[in-house]
Amino acid sequence: MSLADQLNAEREKTLERIAALAHDREGVIESCVSTGVDDEHDPEGATIAFERAQIEALLDQSRRHLSDLDRALRRLDEGAYGRCEVCGAPIAAERLAARPTALTCIACASRR
Repeated sequence: MSLADQLNAEREKTLERIAALAHDREGVIESCVSTGVDDEHDPEGATIAFERAQIEALLDQSRRHLSDLDRALRRLDEGAYGRCEVCGAPIAAERLAARPTALTCIACASRR
């Protein structure tokens, strides 16, 4: 499987995760509206608020990952993939295997 195929497969999984989380978020919102939950005075309110906040955080994380994948695919098309954005040195294959969206080599990443 080519690198582009791997990035695109991860992109598809991320899009599916975003859709599932958005669906979960809508379910939480609908359940709050249909039951008339008052987060401030309902003993379950804190749980519902926490659940909603957790879903929102996961959605934000997934959207950032999607953006990182899109950037990696653009860099691949431009021929810049695998080169550090800071110093221009090659990014170690092990780093790219562990984190395919890495933009910096380990040395530059450790200085941040």
